[in-house]
Amino acid sequence: MRKYIGILLAFAFILASCSPAHVTITPIPLISTSSPGPTVTPKSTTCTLLHFPVTPEAALGAEFEGRSHISGPTDAPVTIVAFSDYQCLPCAFLAASLRKIRLTHPNDLRLVYFHAPQTVYDKDNLAIQAVEAADLQGKFWEMHDLLFEGQAQWIDLAPSDFEAWAETQATSLGMNAAQFRTDFGGTVVADRLQQAIQSVALQPFASPRLYVNSTSPYTSLADFASLDTVVRMDALVARQFSTCPSNNIDPLKQYIATMHTAKGDVVLQLYPEKVPLAVNNFVFLARSGWYDGITFYRVLPSEQVMSGDPSETGLGNPGYLFETEIASGLSFNKPGMLAMDNDGPGTNGSRFFITLEPNPQLDGQFTIIGQVLTGLDILSMLNPRNPLPGIYLPPGDELISIRIEER
Repeated sequence: MRKYIGILLAFAFILASCSPAHVTITPIPLISTSSPGPTVTPKSTTCTLLHFPVTPEAALGAEFEGRSHISGPTDAPVTIVAFSDYQCLPCAFLAASLRKIRLTHPNDLRLVYFHAPQTVYDKDNLAIQAVEAADLQGKFWEMHDLLFEGQAQWIDLAPSDFEAWAETQATSLGMNAAQFRTDFGGTVVADRLQQAIQSVALQPFASPRLYVNSTSPYTSLADFASLDTVVRMDALVARQFSTCPSNNIDPLKQYIATMHTAKGDVVLQLYPEKVPLAVNNFVFLARSGWYDGITFYRVLPSEQVMSGDPSETGLGNPGYLFETEIASGLSFNKPGMLAMDNDGPGTNGSRFFITLEPNPQLDGQFTIIGQVLTGLDILSMLNPRNPLPGIYLPPGDELISIRIEER
């Protein structure tokens, strides 16, 4: 739980608010928490706002205007700008990652691709002619992906043999071969190639070069799992809260949370009189829809389940952090304890976990905010999942929503 503080403080996150309908819960015997007395409830939560402005597209300079190829919506929260050529081996590796990223995040990602031809390669310019000729028939991305995926098929061809090979590929992609042949050697494609050559000559660099929501080059790992984490984290920024939650609970009342999951319902009693800051935050996020339609991103059988992070990375937060409340009389000495996850003192956010076994060694480190009344068996049925940096996993079981009842 404490592994990622460096990454956590490098990103910011949030939520789009909605107003879920009130759900009436069948009365369940509650657990007494009358001793010791309640802590003081402030008028509003004091928190640390995390605000990291995101540049929607890298400032590339006038020499690059009008010659990019774009995939994805213009209002996507994440923009990746790639400068690449078709004949370098690292470029093919990056292209495979970017293709999978495009398919995985069709609504959250806009990919802006620029040709960056390198003089050391004998067929790089010819490959650009092929993709630009394909673009004139609406097949840029198809030819782009084919050239990178099939790089081993053409990289050793003689330049004089490349055009015929590319025409065969164009036909396989459903293009008109005669038109492709004409465009391949035509003036439109020649002008586009010359623009690419001149642009790179003005700002020479080795391919590939990547920008992710920034004007500074991306220098971290460019495999799919790593880029997937970056995209998920940056996409979450679009949901970020810009203010701390106001106080909307009465610590003298009872609060019941019902988690509607893909495997069934889990009902929990919250402890507003013990940990008012954390319960107020949990109720606020639940009622705002932050927890709707996300997953249990970490499930360790017979140990604990974790959720509360829409990015599914285990790094997310709602755009703010607040203090850790440790209430005497509350302990992880039995299963079914609901607590806020953190990355150290004062870093409560939105992530939470529920224990599946007694774990008293956690006492004093995490804010316990409630206890399972019914549905512990449901949590034990969730699919095991343990995301780690650089490892891609499919989505976990869905947390459909959390509904709060005030009694």
